[in-house]
Amino acid sequence: MRLVRFAAAALTLLALQPATAQPAPKARNIIIFVADGLRYDSVTPETAPTFYRIRKQGVDFANSHAMYPTVTTANASAIATGHYLGDTGDYGNSLSFGFPIRCQVGAPVTITFLEDDCVLRAVKGHFGDGYMGQTTLIEASRNAGYNTVIVGKRGPAAIQWLKALDSADDDVGGPLGIFVDDATNHPTGMDKMPLMSTTLGGQIANDVFGATGGGSPPFTATPNLTQQAWLTALTTQVLIPGLRNAGKPFVLLFWSRDPDATQHGAQDSSGRIVPGINSVNPRAGIYNADSNLKGILDALKLWGMDGNTDVFVTADHGFSTIGKGEPTPEGDLPRTSFANGFVALDVATWLGGESIFDPDQNNLPIDRSNGERPVNGTAIIGPSVDRPRAMVVTNGGTDFIYVPDGVNRRDTAKTIFTNLVRQPYVGALFVDDALLASSNRADFAGALPMSAINLIGSSTMPHPAIVVGFRSFVAKGCTLGPLMCAVEVADTSLQTGQGMHGSFSRADTRNFMAAIGPDFRKAFVDRAPVSNADIAPTLAHILGITLNGPGSLKGRAATEALLGGKPVKATSGMLAAPPAANGVRTILEYQQVGDVHYFDAAGIPGRTVGLKAK
Repeated sequence: MRLVRFAAAALTLLALQPATAQPAPKARNIIIFVADGLRYDSVTPETAPTFYRIRKQGVDFANSHAMYPTVTTANASAIATGHYLGDTGDYGNSLSFGFPIRCQVGAPVTITFLEDDCVLRAVKGHFGDGYMGQTTLIEASRNAGYNTVIVGKRGPAAIQWLKALDSADDDVGGPLGIFVDDATNHPTGMDKMPLMSTTLGGQIANDVFGATGGGSPPFTATPNLTQQAWLTALTTQVLIPGLRNAGKPFVLLFWSRDPDATQHGAQDSSGRIVPGINSVNPRAGIYNADSNLKGILDALKLWGMDGNTDVFVTADHGFSTIGKGEPTPEGDLPRTSFANGFVALDVATWLGGESIFDPDQNNLPIDRSNGERPVNGTAIIGPSVDRPRAMVVTNGGTDFIYVPDGVNRRDTAKTIFTNLVRQPYVGALFVDDALLASSNRADFAGALPMSAINLIGSSTMPHPAIVVGFRSFVAKGCTLGPLMCAVEVADTSLQTGQGMHGSFSRADTRNFMAAIGPDFRKAFVDRAPVSNADIAPTLAHILGITLNGPGSLKGRAATEALLGGKPVKATSGMLAAPPAANGVRTILEYQQVGDVHYFDAAGIPGRTVGLKAK
């Protein structure tokens, strides 16, 4: 009876629309399910029967691509808008923002983790359309008269339409639609930091409690069973019936933390790269996400909406096992390791022994003589926090190095770069175009410009001077194929045998993508390149809506995957940097459809999994 009452309440709440909004010409429902960190080759009938069925019965995007850096918020911005990162400004999970952000206990910081509702509010408020200035698919759908629902992981969920965070004060069922992430109804996190997410109040809170057994999502676990069970119960027992009774078409996005959370946190291969993230717990995380999707599809069928709903499944990125050391020529991993902060400590040394400050510990100085390290690897380097010469910002398999203006930026960056090309942990190097334009090109030989990978666009967000992708290799003794056996160096507090992503290996750019529904072809293998930036244009094409906003770094509508679609012509290409003095150079391998580029892998030959160049 409680569900019946909520369905009636949801009917009223979901029906709230702007007075001028009209339904789109084609009243199709859309569900986007994001399985965070799901690798294409990890989908099997045993571990992921639902994902496998969709791939076999619907469209199998067999040539899929994530954005680089292969991290969550970056790909969330592409999924939301259909634009590459140079336009959205979401270059990575952690960034240097250049202004103080007060979202943690203690001193404000200018460098922090973006995967947070409080931080997202602050960044959007400061940069305006300079960050995520494009119309997202969710926003455009809402404006076209669709009901919209966003459920799931804190950070990437809000990125689908940042204004949805404002629904905290006008009831979550108001004109902005339904928004619930895993921080909803949690004033603070487990670390007592303010979360600044939405709240559920009134009758909605009562009925959600009745359906889920709790008034707020549980915190993240490994495997992430209880949190996602709460979010799935909310979606299947409350929201989908409410959407059915509202009588309007809808767009629903569900962002599953698993298998990402479990692959990061898995301990059952600790210290060993085989089996690494192919061990039991990571497979349980895949099955957990698969079960969540099955529950959603079962609810659609129960309420008679499966025949009119297109379901698009994607992963934000692939995944690799962490190997915190340089591999031997035979593929073994030595006992020596790269502890978190190894890049920051190197940069400080190269700059003459500058001091190091940790923004993740209230900007406290690091005492290297006592073996202290930045807790997450991110660091401010210089005579003081207020006078940095460089900042190192970690993103797992990639580090960003920022060099502020006013500190002889060119010479400082040149000093850092000259040393980087000699390091065995480096897998790929990219340099800010503006820095290249003001320098002798030979100063940065070995690197490609950031514009070559669509990191320079219309956004006004500060971008790094140097992007460092880390080395990757195939684990000796692993028999599951190179992408499933990929190992990457990572600047992280996580350990060898746990999971990471962020590199430019094909293991990290190869995400899972599939679709099924009345507008998609059946049992079709799409071998044309497709990326996360193509999802919003494809679904907007189906719905007959338009996506607007600044920037020209856009994906395309994958019309070849739709009923009646025609094949598209794809070409392959390679871009090579001029070699450094020691012969090191970055090579980018890509595919192209029209003017849209798809980045397969990039790096130094012999140091990057999936790079064909020798």
